[in-house]
Parts: sequence; C-alpha cells; structure tokens
Amino acid sequence: MKQFYLCLLLMACFWGCKKDAKIDLGDNGYLGGEIINPNTRFVTISKDHTLLDTILLDQNNRFLYKITPVKPGLYTFSHGGEIQMVFLEPNDSIMFRLNTIDFDESLVYTGIGAKENNYLINMFIENEHINHNILKFSQASPEVFQKKLDSIRTEQSEKFSAFNSKYTTSALFKKIALANIDYNYYALKELYPFTFYGNSELKNLESLPKNFYDYRAKINYNDDALKDYFPYYMFLRYHFNNIALQKHFKHSNDSIFNPKSLDYNLDKLELVDSLVSNDSIKNYWLNYYALRYINSTNNLTDCDTYLNSFLDKSSSKTNNTYLTNLIASLKKLRPGSELPNTIVTNKDNEELHIHDFIKHPTVIYFWSFNMKNHFTESHKKVQELMQKYPEIDFIAMNIDKDDKQWLSFLKQYKYGLDNEFHFKNPEISRQAMALNSIHRVMLITKNKTIVNSNSNMFSKTFEEELLGLINQ
Repeated sequence: MKQFYLCLLLMACFWGCKKDAKIDLGDNGYLGGEIINPNTRFVTISKDHTLLDTILLDQNNRFLYKITPVKPGLYTFSHGGEIQMVFLEPNDSIMFRLNTIDFDESLVYTGIGAKENNYLINMFIENEHINHNILKFSQASPEVFQKKLDSIRTEQSEKFSAFNSKYTTSALFKKIALANIDYNYYALKELYPFTFYGNSELKNLESLPKNFYDYRAKINYNDDALKDYFPYYMFLRYHFNNIALQKHFKHSNDSIFNPKSLDYNLDKLELVDSLVSNDSIKNYWLNYYALRYINSTNNLTDCDTYLNSFLDKSSSKTNNTYLTNLIASLKKLRPGSELPNTIVTNKDNEELHIHDFIKHPTVIYFWSFNMKNHFTESHKKVQELMQKYPEIDFIAMNIDKDDKQWLSFLKQYKYGLDNEFHFKNPEISRQAMALNSIHRVMLITKNKTIVNSNSNMFSKTFEEELLGLINQ
C-alpha cells in the first residue's frame, strides 16, 4: 500500500504540484518521468561512469525507478543518444518531462529536489548559449576576452546568490552550482588560445598576459563529487590539451601545433598521471585520451609506444585489457589484410557472413540508435555519395545489442533496408573490427581486402579515397 501511495504521490507531483511533497523515504529516492516522442523504448541511469539500470518505458512513455540507497550527487540519465544529469539526495522524489525534439530546452522537473535540478538545467542551457556566443569574442585581445568573461561570471554569481537566499539547499548542491559557474569560466579561458591563435604557435602562447591562468593554482584535479559533471569535465579536457601543448613546446623542436603528434599525446598521459591521484578520474582521462589518439592515427608503430606509456600509468585492468586487445585487432586490419568475416543479420533476420555480400568496392560505416545525430548525418551523407559513386556499395552496420529494434528504428526514418545489416554478436564483431569509435569507416576492395580500416566520411579527403578505391 505504501508503494502504491508513493507512486500516486509522484504522479501527482509530475502532473503539476507546485510545492515539494513531504514524505520520508529514508536513504532512498525515486527518479521518473515522461518522454514525449521517444527515440527508443528505454532510459538508462548511471552513477560514477557505472550503469545502474536500463528501465523500459510503459505504454504511456513513462517510467519510475527506485534508487536504494541514494548516494548524494550527480546521476546521469540517457535516452536515444541524448544525455543529461540530475542531482539526487536521499529522500528526493523527482519527476521530469521532456520532448526529444528539443531535449534539453523542454526538460522540466517536479517533486522533491526539483528546484535544484531546474536551476541546474537552466544554467546548463545558459552556458550553452554563452559558449556559442563567446566565439564572437574569441578573436578579441586577451584583455577584452577576459573582461567579457568576468562580466558573465559576475552576473551568474549574482543569480546564484539570489537563488541561495530564496531556498534552503545542501552544501553539496552549493558546491556543484558554484562549480558550474567557475569551471565553465575556466574552460573558456583554456580554449581561448586555440580559437584566438588558431595554429597555436609557441610565440603566441607566450604572449598571453602573465595572470591569464592564475586560477590554475587552486584547481582540484581529484574532485570526486564533480568527476561526472560536464563543466568540470569540459575544463579538464581543454586544460590537459593546453598544458600538454605548453610542455610539448618546451622539449620539442616544433613551433606549430600538431594534434596527432605522438610526443604531444604522450605529454598528455604524463600530465594526467602527474596531476591526478584519484584512481577513477585518472583512469578515465588516461583511457579517454588513449582512445582519441588511437582512433586518430594509422601509425601502428607509434601505437605500441603509446600503449607502453599508457599501461605504465593506468591501474584499470579493464581499460588495460581493452586497449591492448584493440591495438592487436588494429594490427590485423592493416591495408592489404582480409576483412574479418564476421556474422551479421539482414532485414529478414537471416544470418550471413559479411564476405557473402561484398562483391564490389565497398564502404562499411557503423551506427547506433543511441547516437541519433550520427545516425542521421551519416545516412544523409551516404545518400549523397551513392549518387556520385554508383560503382561503390555502401553498407550500414548497426552495432547495438538489441537484435530487433534496429529495424524498427530504420523504418521510422524510411531508409531502404537492402544495404542495412546488424552484428549478430556485437561484442565479438566490434572487437574484431576494432570499433572504438562509431565514426570509423572501412574501405574494402571487391576481393574483401582492406584499403583503409580507419577512414572518416566527413573528412576533406574522403572522396579522394573513394576514387582510389574504385581504381583498386
């Protein structure tokens, strides 16, 4: 009866109550909501980079999930490739409503804990607008740029003070709200040299005002409460890139920035290792940069050097094994090697080997219904390329575990199904194809040999590669 009453209470909150309903949930909490125009039939909830559960939507596109016990802090929920965060504390019962057509802007919370989350989502949207508009000032002098940022920071701080005076909130929420303001400010300053100077020549970096990065002295690289928080994450990403570049210039003969340089990418690993002591945060960033680097290079000799440095610093057995196996798989995908003959299913749920239908020069690209933007953009691009290069077969491969939903997803967008396939055993096939990135594109000859296993259909040179494939 208590559970039934609680569900009714939560639904009442969701449908428009204006005050927090007071009910003692102990250390537990509830998160639920309604998704208008859902892209999939489920929502996932995570905490600290760990998946807690996958919850199916009911016939009304709603769900309700009990978290027991609630570890105070930021949780992540995702749907159809969109991700957003929610702040939860024990005794919270939060409901949200959103429309996937306008995911973030339509998101509204009700229930116990709603006021904090509505504040945070409004700040998230505001920061998105700020970050977009600030590009206009990125070509201004450092002094003008900093003055503009300072005025934005002051205005946001005043808004938070007004909110904090009106509502009683926890110390943890205050910390997260202030981090939102500070780390977005810091991130934009870290990004500034790359937008202002463009090629980031050493002499230009050295011309920044001496106090431009004074805030770096008080950065906490090991803040466990913020490790999943987007402003903190964005800051650390730009920050490590920036200080690695400064370090790289000190010991190399380069004066122009090359983001694919092995030495520069090794410098990033060294800096993460030296500055971060929290194992979870350190392993995350080591793995993040490793995957980014390996996906950007075709130099497997450099990959071996990079892997040795990574393994020396990473304490995650899972990450170490994955990266080692990934590079081993990449070595089997060198140009001239035979394409792995993995098992797939077609629109009629027939099992085939991938070699069975490669009869012409072929481009294989990959998609997931958890990454809607990439799905639509890649299919749109291929529609254009098919008209220009009729000699080439373009094969789309779904990599998701669900062996039925991929077809219904395609039918929503009215794409033809003849060149659409799905991995029968996604984990095995993804490892064989070294799919550490959904953006990877493979170019294959009519004889099933690999021309390039790590191309990108959105690169400027992709059509040159297609012409080369035709002439193989």
